[in-house]
Amino acid sequence: MSMPQQLVSEQMSRLRVAASGIIKSLGIVFGDIGTSPLYTFTTIFGILMIPRTQANIFGVVSLIIWTLVLVVTVQYAWLAMSLGRKGEGGIIALKELLVPMLKNPRQAMGITLLSFVGFSLFIGDGIITPAVTILSAVEGLLLIPGCAGLGSSSLTLIAALICIGLFVFQSRGTEKVGSAFGPIMLIWFSSLLIFGALAIGLHPSVLQAVNPAYALAFLWAHGFLSFFVLSAVILCATGGEALYADMGHLGRKPITRAWVFVFISLVSCYLGQAAFLLYAPGSKQIFLEMVFSFLPSILHVPFLILVIMATAIASQALISAIFSLVYQGIAIHMLPMVRVEYTSSKLRSQVYIGFVNWVLLCFVLFMIFNFKTSENLVSAYGMVVTGDMMITSIMMTMIYYLRKRYLRSSIAAFLIFINGMFLSAALLKLPDGAYWSLLIALIPLSIILIYTYGQRRLYGLQKPMPMDAFLERYTLAYKGLRKLKGSALFFVRDLNAMQAYVVQTMFEKHIIYEENIIISVVTCDNPFGITGRFKGDLAEGLRIFEIRRGYMELLDIDRVLHSAAIDPQVIFYGLEAIMTKNVIWKIYAAIKLLSPTFVQFYRLPPDKLHGIVSLVEM
Repeated sequence: MSMPQQLVSEQMSRLRVAASGIIKSLGIVFGDIGTSPLYTFTTIFGILMIPRTQANIFGVVSLIIWTLVLVVTVQYAWLAMSLGRKGEGGIIALKELLVPMLKNPRQAMGITLLSFVGFSLFIGDGIITPAVTILSAVEGLLLIPGCAGLGSSSLTLIAALICIGLFVFQSRGTEKVGSAFGPIMLIWFSSLLIFGALAIGLHPSVLQAVNPAYALAFLWAHGFLSFFVLSAVILCATGGEALYADMGHLGRKPITRAWVFVFISLVSCYLGQAAFLLYAPGSKQIFLEMVFSFLPSILHVPFLILVIMATAIASQALISAIFSLVYQGIAIHMLPMVRVEYTSSKLRSQVYIGFVNWVLLCFVLFMIFNFKTSENLVSAYGMVVTGDMMITSIMMTMIYYLRKRYLRSSIAAFLIFINGMFLSAALLKLPDGAYWSLLIALIPLSIILIYTYGQRRLYGLQKPMPMDAFLERYTLAYKGLRKLKGSALFFVRDLNAMQAYVVQTMFEKHIIYEENIIISVVTCDNPFGITGRFKGDLAEGLRIFEIRRGYMELLDIDRVLHSAAIDPQVIFYGLEAIMTKNVIWKIYAAIKLLSPTFVQFYRLPPDKLHGIVSLVEM
């Protein structure tokens, strides 16, 4: 092959890879934000009953466009995704970036708590999103002749079955899900672009609404009423946070490249809906009526099937992002351990967490059967989204300021003001059912707080022995006791003090091997990378082996030990039997009981494990 041909072949190969990444991004990341045109306009001009005057329609569509520009493009696609390293993202990634930069321990504790709240709000958003998007699509069946008589119970049952199918499909892995869903979403966004452009032709003057002056004029003219409108306008940006949270699945470039196409498609669709509303001001389900006005009746059912498929895929964006965030939370000891399955040989951050998947499904089904209609759900939707966006903008502002990137810090600070307006508006939804999303978000927040505080409390009550005192006793024991042949491993949290189970094993049970290796697993600020090395001898027959892992890595301890030629006779680990009368600590004890142990989570050889039980009263 000649040099020019080789260059052309390489260029074509790169283009195919880039195109594949973009299509996968459409299937994994953009489903939620891509289906917001189904209900955003209908909520504002239907549920809120804003008068359908030209000034109002121009003002609303201008608000929507500039929300997409500021909140999604600037906040997430630019500022937030610029903070990712090696492709990782999400609220936990921001925390891991920011906390090491803070010198004040109280500030670090405050940011850590803020990240816990943001994480929990994201979970709440991930539960309500599938319910509202799928219900809104299924209700489109009422526009099909012969289906107009379907009752609420039939529609909720259909929506529930679609949700069950979606969650069952999750175990296939993010990469396969993206490959399957990507082409469908490509058709979906192309449809938004085309039908939006056709509708703009009905009233081309709607293009003037790109001017932000129309948005500002609307806010000024309507005063307090504009807060109600803002609480619905933010629906156009729901799913925007998945751009950053899903970076760990796909990397930055495919997502940002895909966003250009998605943004153009969304703007075309919203402008098209505005033009169609001026053309047919009596419309109820604005999006579907706009599309059906350009399609022959024979294609109405196929398009509705596409809508239902797109809304099912919409849920995928947040589900995969939640898997990624939960895994990060486990890695940095923010959450208790649960079984994690690695689903890709190419991207180490692609994981499936079965327990989380089925718990999410149960809550989604509860929301569907509790609210019954998309109108009821939309009235409660958006509260947790704005809270998560607010926290993200606060943390970004601090990071850029501490890095002395003052221009970006100023822009992020302006976004705090923008998100503050949306959050204030969303508070108006509390009486309409938004409190449900907050109650759901309280569940993971409570688990995080109980678990993290319980771990610190438990470690303190076990009274670890200072290293100096331990080494003094160890030296005497090693010389005086009969040593077992081979080597033994002991896993510890802190190298400055030896855990109680190690002290109990060596000095109370008098179990000492010829070689005793203390294993320390350190989670680094960087997302990826695994190293293992001996740090030297503490005493005769006592060495430290340190494993450093990125917080996004799926750690295979057995492989690391094998690569270092460590082949132990026995692996000791600590177990705690918690005795308590305190309700909070009973919950903590239940969490510990239901969670896999450290050695179970990392799947160490069961034939070499030996648990040392300590009785702890809390």
